[in-house]
Amino acid sequence: MRNVAVTAFVFWTVMLGTTVPTPLYPLYERSFGIVPVEVTVLFAVYAIGVVVGLLTLGRLSDQIGRKPVLAIALLLSAVAASLFLVSDSLTLLLVARVISGFSAALATGAGTAAIGEQLPASRKWLGPVLALLANMGGLASGTMLAGILAQWAGHPLRLSWIVDLALLGAALVGLVTVAETVRRTRPTFRFQRLSVPPEIRGEFVRASASAGAGFAVLGVLTSVTGILLGTELGRDDPALTGFVVFLGFVFTAAGQLIDRRLPPRVSLPAACVALVVAAGLIAWAVLGAALAPLLAAAVVVGLGTGSAVSAGLRSIATGVPAERRGEAFSAFFAILYTVLAVPAIGVGLVIEYANLHWAGGIFSLIVALLALTVLISLSRRQRPAKLSA
Repeated sequence: MRNVAVTAFVFWTVMLGTTVPTPLYPLYERSFGIVPVEVTVLFAVYAIGVVVGLLTLGRLSDQIGRKPVLAIALLLSAVAASLFLVSDSLTLLLVARVISGFSAALATGAGTAAIGEQLPASRKWLGPVLALLANMGGLASGTMLAGILAQWAGHPLRLSWIVDLALLGAALVGLVTVAETVRRTRPTFRFQRLSVPPEIRGEFVRASASAGAGFAVLGVLTSVTGILLGTELGRDDPALTGFVVFLGFVFTAAGQLIDRRLPPRVSLPAACVALVVAAGLIAWAVLGAALAPLLAAAVVVGLGTGSAVSAGLRSIATGVPAERRGEAFSAFFAILYTVLAVPAIGVGLVIEYANLHWAGGIFSLIVALLALTVLISLSRRQRPAKLSA
């Protein structure tokens, strides 16, 4: 189990680095003179890096091994952290975020596969759970760690990255001791084809829409929570910013774990209801300049997003032939990460040319309408099934 623990730590460390900037965005905004829409673009290019990385390098660990790919992910994460550490302009920050996206794309596939392969047959069921905890735990830990350091330690734009680099160094040393689980072949680089098998198209679209709505909210929380707290609530508080986003990621993981206990027919309806409630809470937080509904929204949207993601993965795993699952999984995550980025930029533009109240109201309405549309579609699908029975 030591190999599993080290691999999970490597995975966790790479994902941690991707969310370190979250509570620092308001500080970068003031230090570099960037505006809210540029902050959201800075967040969004990370998601673009993840999507491109998944499409071009998603199969790389199957060919050259899990260890080399995880090592590359750690090194790319270290390059991104180093650029953040010395950055003095928006351009360097953007380059660092794209590189960070590539590191996350590599670590997600290789780390998840390696953890499952290193477990004995009697404990294979632990693989998805440990991978989920490493992934979402890293995302949650990065924003919380950076928020605490920025709030109560010196050099807020430097110290977090020094700590991140130290963790990456420890992970790289540990990775050396891990055994390889894949026989290497000659690597080939090409865009992975995206397709949705017709046998699950309806379920896929509904799961993608609901999970995408949740990812959109997580993206906006990640990119503009600091702006909301600072401008509307008068709370220039990196630790609080980190905590809000921490809640979102932690409860996304909890939602996936809880969904394993729910009947499949309950997952998506419950997720849609949660997302409608979360949209209302976000509107309340923005329009009423209130902290409590913002914290509640992070919890509720996490639960709903986790459940919707779990439902989408389950529909692919159970309804798609093995030889086509890779394409379907890639399509699913490409949609989610695209939706993670685009609404954040849209909110940034509305903030820039109108104000945060308009941005929050419009965004909340769109999320609620999307979730309600999926919910109505699900009810219509279930009604003929009951009549035919």
